[in-house]
Amino acid sequence: MFNDPNMKTILPALALLLAFSGLNAGAASVAVYHTSDAHGWYSARPAEWDNENSTRIIGGFAALSALLKKETTPYLLLDSGDMFQGTPEGILTKGMASATLMNQLGYAAAVPGNHEFDYGEPVLTALISSAAFPVLGANVYVRAGGGRAAYLKPYVILEKNGKKIAVLGLAGRHTATSTLPSNVKHLDFRDEAAEAAKWLPEIKIQKPDAVIVLTHIALSEELSLKRVDVSTWTFDPPPPGTLAVARAARGIDLVLGGHNHTALLKGYHDPISGAWLGESGYGLSYVTRAELDFDDATGRLAGIKMAVIPLWTDTTGEDPSVLKTIAVFNAAAEREMGRVIGRAAADLGFAPDGLDSGIGNWLCDATRKASGADMAFQNTKGIRAEIKKGAVKIRDLYQVMPFDNTIVTMRLTGAQLRRLMADNLQGGAFMQVSGLEVEFTAGPGGSPAEIRLKRGGREIAPQEEFFVATNNYLAFGGNGGDVFAGGRDIKDTLLTVRDAMARDLAAGPVTAPVSGRIKRLK
Repeated sequence: MFNDPNMKTILPALALLLAFSGLNAGAASVAVYHTSDAHGWYSARPAEWDNENSTRIIGGFAALSALLKKETTPYLLLDSGDMFQGTPEGILTKGMASATLMNQLGYAAAVPGNHEFDYGEPVLTALISSAAFPVLGANVYVRAGGGRAAYLKPYVILEKNGKKIAVLGLAGRHTATSTLPSNVKHLDFRDEAAEAAKWLPEIKIQKPDAVIVLTHIALSEELSLKRVDVSTWTFDPPPPGTLAVARAARGIDLVLGGHNHTALLKGYHDPISGAWLGESGYGLSYVTRAELDFDDATGRLAGIKMAVIPLWTDTTGEDPSVLKTIAVFNAAAEREMGRVIGRAAADLGFAPDGLDSGIGNWLCDATRKASGADMAFQNTKGIRAEIKKGAVKIRDLYQVMPFDNTIVTMRLTGAQLRRLMADNLQGGAFMQVSGLEVEFTAGPGGSPAEIRLKRGGREIAPQEEFFVATNNYLAFGGNGGDVFAGGRDIKDTLLTVRDAMARDLAAGPVTAPVSGRIKRLK
């Protein structure tokens, strides 16, 4: 994600919203809190993606719990999936840590994301059986026989503050290809909008006071990985995501989505369907709060107010009981850190001349190999340790790469690549590369006076386009990564850089690639 100045205007508005809620705690209102794409980020961490707050601590279940304990309006807590895949605590427990923590916080319902299927149905059904809340998926069918997947409920009617709130769950059709296809080849993920229209009449028979659709799809892929205010936007034609679901059948009041790691800072009110749309970002750093206000005289839904709340721990505090639960999972994960995963045939060290290094070249090669990209880039300062010759443990990879950066792919032109390197050649090289040869002459103040880019010995033309990979820190606002914001077909693979390194180590002993990818000419 990148730093967004809109947050400076959101926070005062949010304070007024919470104050209003406190003054009207006895009124007919229900607050809905929504999370999505937690990806195992149970603990708080520095907001390294936020240029203005890079060392400020944000996120985690303890912060969320502390925030909820201050809420004065009766609330429901919902999640749109991708609960555990992304951290040692989540992966090593196959999501059981997520179930435990979500039970502790009192989640009312969730839908599975595509990554809930990463380890196959047995792992998912075990997670569901451990959850104290229903996991929903009205559009997930078994191909043989055409019946619904029995472990996923289509919807649930929840009662809160005297109101009946229907929550319809929809998995993303993309799950067929956005997890390992062999894990879900027997399942049919049907059209989300069509299924919403199919199930809404049955839900309406039960006369709910409000209808929420909880889903693992998003408003638009063009908004992926952004924190953005779209409250005044128009969408013509409408993108085929949550807006299509909202318009599929009249009577849907709120659609809460995920998958694209977008945070809709003020939500989006669709003028055609009348529904509100929300998305809550990535990594349990933010939570969406939607307040449903009901008319005291008629009992009908009168309006919805929405805001995204950043979980800054210096603002929310942290719930000690939740911290205690998290500590157990952290301790178990730490024991795993001592496992040997491969060998280094030689030292992988830093570059004495400040240009391309053994550790940087290898890391970029591993990134490029794992993503299938033409080129790969890594910020030099993000590499924090060398790897010494001999056995390599998981802990070593965490020391080299202490950040849980994921690999992001996109398409960049030769002209964009030249600007990227110009931004990162200031006396030395603040960027490590793979699949690219860079020659430069130093200019006044250390900035490059001339840059030549080559690939396989051939100079790259400005209009040529390449499939490149980098980390999410650079891709979404990190120092030196401004050019990446202009990339085409940006996609977060959700594969961490560490995982790419581990894969390369597992394939056999690694050695330092030949240096000289970045050359300073006289």
